[in-house]
Amino acid sequence: MAKKTKGQELADKLTWSAPNIAKAAPKQVNKANKFCEGYKKFLDEGKTERECVRYAVKLLEERGYRRFDSESVYVPGDKVYYVNRGKSLIATTFGSEPLEKGVRINGAHIDSPRLDLKPMPLMEKDEFAYLKTHYYGGIRKYQWGTTPLAMHGVVAKADGTTIEISLGEKPGEPVFCVTDLLPHLGRRQNERHLGEGIRGEELNILVASLPYQDDAVKEPVKLLALEVLHEKYGITEADFCRAEIEMVPAFKASDVGLDRSMIGAYGQDDRVCAYTALMAEMEAELPAFTTVTILTDKEEIGSEGNTGLNSDYVLHYLEDLADMAGVSVRKVLRSSICLSSDVNAAYDPNYPDVYDKTNACFINRGCVLTKYTGSRGKSSSNDAGAELMARVIGMMEKSGVYWQTGEMGKVDEGGGGTIAKFVAHMDVDTVDLGVPILSMHAPFELASKLDVYNTYKAFKAFYQN
Repeated sequence: MAKKTKGQELADKLTWSAPNIAKAAPKQVNKANKFCEGYKKFLDEGKTERECVRYAVKLLEERGYRRFDSESVYVPGDKVYYVNRGKSLIATTFGSEPLEKGVRINGAHIDSPRLDLKPMPLMEKDEFAYLKTHYYGGIRKYQWGTTPLAMHGVVAKADGTTIEISLGEKPGEPVFCVTDLLPHLGRRQNERHLGEGIRGEELNILVASLPYQDDAVKEPVKLLALEVLHEKYGITEADFCRAEIEMVPAFKASDVGLDRSMIGAYGQDDRVCAYTALMAEMEAELPAFTTVTILTDKEEIGSEGNTGLNSDYVLHYLEDLADMAGVSVRKVLRSSICLSSDVNAAYDPNYPDVYDKTNACFINRGCVLTKYTGSRGKSSSNDAGAELMARVIGMMEKSGVYWQTGEMGKVDEGGGGTIAKFVAHMDVDTVDLGVPILSMHAPFELASKLDVYNTYKAFKAFYQN
């Protein structure tokens, strides 16, 4: 090997870039593959926020966690969880340091873009039965046409019982879809702007085509569809008004690529961070600082509602912890730090014009630390301070985590937000950290297994240091 020049030595000393992990640490490939088998199961078991919470509770209880009780006394090492209305969750391992020294908050969201059913969704049109939808979150509507869909949700019946619905996931079960025009008849549709290739009110899901056998019935196909639902779930049309039903992609999480280096699945934004945070939480046996791991709802629509971070449920939980310890919650908050665990847009060579390549994040280079999000002039963003950036980077480098930085595309191309600003609003130092994702918000998103694994390692380092 030729001796480096003085300039090369100086460049090694002064410049930095995130390496490809497969080149820098090839032994991590097998570790990442093994870790991601559990992640794929989490994705398949949790197609909705309610399902994610139920599966997380199952895992937590298997690891010795018990429901949080504000009247109990807890000691270092105790593990508890709290469920908010079935759609968000907080898990805690009590640390050895006094609470007034702060807690380690790690917040990810478990809602994902989807098609929600309208309150009165079922209609018949020209001998087809459809479910009318209202899309949830930032979707590209054209991507949802002809995608196999499954029906998930809950129905709160008038008699006080709750019915769980999951249809289209098991082998042999029917799936559903939004139809689209054939290219032979799509000339005028092709003249639409891409964002209106399929319009919101055209996202009607085909669910039946056979009629109920009674000539006196006005809408026989709709009636037969209702009869099937009633036989399977005991529900009537009025029960849709008391329901939360989501239509989500029916396919399972899969390895992607000849090298199986990536995972393709629905809902990786942001269940990839939820799973890695949950695994790190469960492995925090006796941390110095008390952990507060949050799996939250409603991020995709601005964290609104009482199960989203733009409410006070996390603050109330922290107040309970402070009251139990006999300390001021304000002091706890000021001393705490938070990782807003969310994904970022991985650089896509097919669409280079929307990225600032120097500041983009890349597949296979590790978790991405995002100093600020927002749009244009950092609007609606938390902007992490230099001190916190140094602190979090130090934790990762101490634990051998591969990391990189990233922005959500070029300055005026768009942008996005996370839960970071809502935690920061509580007077907590907060920064975003997560996994680079390709095809974000599509029905089938891509993530690198190496990046998933290093995000898990980053969260472990956050709880341990």
